[in-house]
Amino acid sequence: MKHFLSFLQAALVLAVLLPGRFAVATPAPVRIVSLNGTVSEIICALGHQAQLVGVDVTSTYPEALSKLPKVGHNRNISAEGVLALNPTLVVGTTESLKPEVAAQLKAAGLQVHLFKQEYSVAGTKQLIKDVAATFGATAKVPAVTAKLDADLAQVKKAPTAPKVLFIYARGAGTMMVAGQGTSVEKALQLAGARNAATGFPDFKPLTAEALVAANPDVLLLFDSGLASLGGKAGLLQIPGVAQTTAGRTGRVVEMDGQLLTGFGPRLGQATAELANKLK
Repeated sequence: MKHFLSFLQAALVLAVLLPGRFAVATPAPVRIVSLNGTVSEIICALGHQAQLVGVDVTSTYPEALSKLPKVGHNRNISAEGVLALNPTLVVGTTESLKPEVAAQLKAAGLQVHLFKQEYSVAGTKQLIKDVAATFGATAKVPAVTAKLDADLAQVKKAPTAPKVLFIYARGAGTMMVAGQGTSVEKALQLAGARNAATGFPDFKPLTAEALVAANPDVLLLFDSGLASLGGKAGLLQIPGVAQTTAGRTGRVVEMDGQLLTGFGPRLGQATAELANKLK
């Protein structure tokens, strides 16, 4: 017993004199780079915003994300730009990162989580659950989805479904229309509207002939896209627009791009705003 007490005293003296040698290693902080605006928004809604050290350019909400370093658009993100931020975890959707870039990040020793996104109410709730499971934040899911449901309950659809054409614009030289299966079409359907563009998937270039043939009741654009055309007046100068019902009546609707197509926690808010603007 006497020898044990002497040993214990000596150990305590060493611990005082050499504290660093006996300190318990603390885990390295989680540093997240998000490559998808919706995933970024969910991370913030779940209370993990402080762990974000970089985001892609679609990560525009909440506004505080604008202060974080940007790694580009998910279609042209490089592994080098992401690695420069020294992250421990990279997140996005299965469509937001090229497989070869994901392979480079994994080869560099990073954890990469890419979530599947489905453009529907059920798909949004599932995405929230999947992201929450990754961050150990499952307990916060009910509050987030309850808010989503409450917002959806406020949606008031137009009595008759208007025919809407969405135009993606980056100046008059880059104009595309959203076809079937796109997040825009799904958003229109939730808001009680019809997609004026039919017969093709994804996006295709806008032509005057196709615009006149579609003859939409309403033209829908991102607010940034409409601004790139010089506003409503500039849009009405695009060939074919004046020959449509929307052009003749001046029915042009603009919305924030991430809000409209994100299908994240603000889906109910986005649907209510779109439905209200389409009345």
